[in-house]
Amino acid sequence: MTTADTPFERRTEQVPARVRAPRRGGVAWRHFGDIRALLTSPQLLLLQVAHPVVGAGVADHSDFRTEPWQRLLRTVGSLSTVIYGGQAAATAEARRLIDVHREMKGVDAQGRRYHALHPEAYHWVHATLVRGPVEALGLFGRGLTPAQTEEYYREMRDVGRVWGLKDHHLPPDWASFCAYYDGVVAERLELNDSVRDVLAELARPQKPPVWWVPAALWRPLAALAAHYALLVTVGTLPPALRERFGLAWSDRQRRRLRRFARVVRCLMAPVPPPLRIAPTLFLAYWATHRPGTDPRTRRPLGAAV
Repeated sequence: MTTADTPFERRTEQVPARVRAPRRGGVAWRHFGDIRALLTSPQLLLLQVAHPVVGAGVADHSDFRTEPWQRLLRTVGSLSTVIYGGQAAATAEARRLIDVHREMKGVDAQGRRYHALHPEAYHWVHATLVRGPVEALGLFGRGLTPAQTEEYYREMRDVGRVWGLKDHHLPPDWASFCAYYDGVVAERLELNDSVRDVLAELARPQKPPVWWVPAALWRPLAALAAHYALLVTVGTLPPALRERFGLAWSDRQRRRLRRFARVVRCLMAPVPPPLRIAPTLFLAYWATHRPGTDPRTRRPLGAAV
């Protein structure tokens, strides 16, 4: 993978106005931000950084090691804006992401040149975000019907186009998308330093940078959170990738994951569907309407366009 391959950044200078953000009330709008999907977010991060380009970019340019919580909130806020912020905010956020990643380039530990805007890497990040909620809802809920899954994928395909991906980067339907996804898992993902960093953070999560969580309270909470975060993350990884990463997975762990999933399903069953996406809606609203921000562009009021 080299910076000379397919100059994606030149073709994404302007996000075309014709591409559409998810419509309010659509399948993606109703299910992408489901709070149950947040339980598999560490697995998505692990899958993303296992791609050699993404892993190298995170190792060289990200503050994940020192500020994991802040990084997580910024990432979730960005995704929430694209899905729930409306067309103008989604397009503005897509342009911002392109600008942020434009200078993320270098040479990885294997001597391979990389660029964060290479379409293969950019598409892989999008692909993990497409498949993650579908798998989470299947594990922690009733799951989507085949018809809902196809509609969800069509809408998330539009999200990829909002991000700047071209039609030929995006498989046309769910079956071809799954074939592409499985091919990347089998052929491209690898164990690297960024994967090790994510696993280390999951095993011993840092205390959130807020005064109202004292260290004495965080220690038992961190141990509990680490147990279930690793259980869900390792348990939902593709088996071939677990083996590649050297992660143990036993029948006992499999039973524990099934029990945990049943508990989540029981707890979430009485929650009305709108409340299941309420936290994500709030993050999108805050990202676009916080004081001093223009909700149409996410820029500070008075800033140059």
